[in-house]
Amino acid sequence: MGHHVSETVPGRAAHGFPATVARLPQRQLRRALCALLLALSPGAAGAAEGVTIPNFWNPRARLERPEPPQATRPIRFITDDEFPPLHFAGPDGNPTGFSVELARAACEKLALSCTVQVRRFDTLLDALQANQGDVVAAALPLTASLRAATLATRPYFRWPARFVARTERALAAPDVRVLSEHATGVVAGTAHEAYLKAFFRIAPRPFPDLASAEAALRRGEIDYLFGDGLSLALWIGGTEAAGCCAFAGGDYLENRYFGEGIGFVTRKDDEVLARALDDALQRLWDEGKYAELYLRFFPVSPY
Repeated sequence: MGHHVSETVPGRAAHGFPATVARLPQRQLRRALCALLLALSPGAAGAAEGVTIPNFWNPRARLERPEPPQATRPIRFITDDEFPPLHFAGPDGNPTGFSVELARAACEKLALSCTVQVRRFDTLLDALQANQGDVVAAALPLTASLRAATLATRPYFRWPARFVARTERALAAPDVRVLSEHATGVVAGTAHEAYLKAFFRIAPRPFPDLASAEAALRRGEIDYLFGDGLSLALWIGGTEAAGCCAFAGGDYLENRYFGEGIGFVTRKDDEVLARALDDALQRLWDEGKYAELYLRFFPVSPY
């Protein structure tokens, strides 16, 4: 049981989305988009101070720079537009989001001409294999089955599990002793519930969905809520939380419970492109572009 920004997270859900961040209901989608529009406002820079930016790259693990792909046509990135802040339709209707803008930055770094095309999430892998796109830039969890059928870069985003608590109560950072003395909520049947039981040895209060658990925390019916850090960050930064709550303690990253994260996905026969994208992601981190995009789309960091 530990937490470190350089290790992992998600679970699984319908259509491949991480478990507690599956396709957002329209209410949550609107809430998330409002938070993002706020982040894109001129005052966002000040609000971003102190935001934790994850680092998934080992500075000692530099690979030899690969030859750039010889593209005879634009590289076609395909994505979904219903999963903010990673990929969604912007105010002008065009695709944007952290994954999308990171893809565009990687193309610029590699001096490649690229396009971004929107498809329904559950058709992305089929479209990739049918040569209707060259790279998937979406929240496809990196799994053994995905790796068996495709190539993927190293993760550029992972889902941390986090605790949230009411700010007015000045509660201690959660640990085994603290949680044994305080009511802790979790969404029933999730990897987060299993993790709590295995590592904190408590019987958490189960809720049918995250919205119910968030409402209970806001009303003070529970002291802590444990769940997906991305969903909770959107809630904390949105209007529904009304400033009631904040993250408590650190981020929890465990592949067995929360998965490996997401990367850019290509076909097996596009190894040169996959290696070039990996190199571009490393360079974008080194040069600060990754941090710039992260601050743009994550005004409240899930880490």
